[in-house]
Amino acid sequence: MRLQHLPFQEVNSRLRNSGLNLQLGQFCFAITTKLASVAQSLSILYADFEVFDSSVFVDFPVSVTSGHNWFSSISKSAEFRFDGYAPFNPLPLQHAPALIEWGMNWCVSSQINTFLIIHAAVIEKNGWAAVLPAPPGSGKSTLTATLIQEGWRLLSDELTLVDPVTFRVHPFPRPVSLKNQSIDIVAKRYPGLVFGPLSTDTSKGTVCHLKPPETSVSRQSESCPIAWVIFPKYEAGSATEFAPKAKSLTFIDVADNAFNFSRLGYAGFYALRNVLDRASCYQLRYSCLDDAVQIFDQLKSAE
Repeated sequence: MRLQHLPFQEVNSRLRNSGLNLQLGQFCFAITTKLASVAQSLSILYADFEVFDSSVFVDFPVSVTSGHNWFSSISKSAEFRFDGYAPFNPLPLQHAPALIEWGMNWCVSSQINTFLIIHAAVIEKNGWAAVLPAPPGSGKSTLTATLIQEGWRLLSDELTLVDPVTFRVHPFPRPVSLKNQSIDIVAKRYPGLVFGPLSTDTSKGTVCHLKPPETSVSRQSESCPIAWVIFPKYEAGSATEFAPKAKSLTFIDVADNAFNFSRLGYAGFYALRNVLDRASCYQLRYSCLDDAVQIFDQLKSAE
């Protein structure tokens, strides 16, 4: 059953008691919270995801609770926990909807070693995936949010999960995190998109999450090979440049962007080498989203 088919009263009851069990890609999260803002955000952003009862195996039991901020005796705070452990300092209560998203990313990036996990967006078209590694501020999420409205399937906005045996990428299609002016850019470009609540005055500025497309969620069990590794960089006023990138440099940069490359040892090295042997590697600098979309439309598979 999809979350959207559960009455909100039932969603709230599960969140407050045994947990709301959501299948997100390869993983099952059991989420508990008494915060109305988190319940409402989950109901909006995860409406198309499957909900399971308490009999399923849970990979990540997580919660967001409220309390008093340690900075102040009167300011309310929100705290994320995984299986009782709090990996982050408490944040202001208004950031709770964003905190659950950041926390779920942390769970997979820090606890999973069955995949090579790269800090990169990944999208798919015609059976081939494009991996987009980029540091914060590069416009990666804005570009990803745009491309998934232009015929590309969202596999993940943040975490590229590469099977170290098959070298295929597995989907983890959760909400796309947009920040500051990117929120308005995407909303104005594509009217009618569904967004979660705004979290203002975070360490990243204003943050809002975009609901993943229904087709991306319904196909979240479909893995695919990687054809392209593209390093995007938004620079205001720049001319559009799309150029090949040496695979030796790509290897170094992708390894630096991987959460568990060192932990996997040879398996991580072998997986990344094989991915890059099969993929075409590029650098993209742009200031116009239309130009970037056109470049992605013209990509041809590596085979």
